[in-house]
Amino acid sequence: MRILVTGGAGFIGSHLCDRLLADGHSVVALDNLLTGSVDNISHLAGRGDFSFIRHDVTEYIYVGGPLDFVFHLASPASPVDYMTYPIQTLKVGALGTHKTLGLAMEKKAGYLLASTSEVYGDPLVHPQPEEYWGNVNPVGPRGVYDEAKRFAEALAFAYRRFHGLRAGAARIFNTYGPRMRSNDGRVVPNFICQALSGEPLTVYGDGSQTRSFCYVSDTVDGLVRMMERDPGTPVNIGNPDEMTVREFAEFVIRLTGSRSEVAYRELPLDDPKVRRPDISLARRVLDWEPRVGLEAGLAKTVDFFREHRP
Repeated sequence: MRILVTGGAGFIGSHLCDRLLADGHSVVALDNLLTGSVDNISHLAGRGDFSFIRHDVTEYIYVGGPLDFVFHLASPASPVDYMTYPIQTLKVGALGTHKTLGLAMEKKAGYLLASTSEVYGDPLVHPQPEEYWGNVNPVGPRGVYDEAKRFAEALAFAYRRFHGLRAGAARIFNTYGPRMRSNDGRVVPNFICQALSGEPLTVYGDGSQTRSFCYVSDTVDGLVRMMERDPGTPVNIGNPDEMTVREFAEFVIRLTGSRSEVAYRELPLDDPKVRRPDISLARRVLDWEPRVGLEAGLAKTVDFFREHRP
């Protein structure tokens, strides 16, 4: 197939491009490089089955030739990024989703939105199943990302119902791996870079809040299976192995052999207290579950940051 990946120069997007090419597809990556980097796809330059378009998806999109599938991954995705670019985040969730859905309609292509576990907000149900509608503060600082993705889901499924478009949404939980930016503010690059530098690991609150971490190849495999199987409903893609942030900090210190300690800071507003996916649906309709353990995945990620940290 010929497949468009918006956000194709980003962290997950570039790994998705690699996987699709390895599976024998041809790929068009589209990215405005607001938070993505051509370094993530430089190894693909010159391939006949890969092309890159620098473009903002909130503007009219032109892609010559046929397309069989559209993955819409474009968006700032870390708190640092979407608080720095709040308007752009809302626009890519609304206008960017509208433009990419229109392109999929024009090309008679399938469509998958990269949504997020953030649609559940600070959840009152744990773990989070797809049937849970969430607990989101729409006017809080995180709301620009949460509500952008919630609107994007609503729009994608309106297109599915009204136009018959083969559209879906993957609710991606915390994903980590090589090509994350060292300064993107998420806990994995923060902790690893601090540990490698011998600095204190910054834990917000008392560290009792929980997260679950999915290695990027597992996340990408879930996205590909959604393309292939079209479950017709949002599906959680994440790792159900849960740990506290404090436990994770101690794990990173051990793995890196660092002498760093833990420094506690005030918890940001609306920071989720728990986060763990219920992946029963993914197991049933996609035959998918994570395969890469945390120690193995983190070891690869640490190796990447040893080589690429500032």
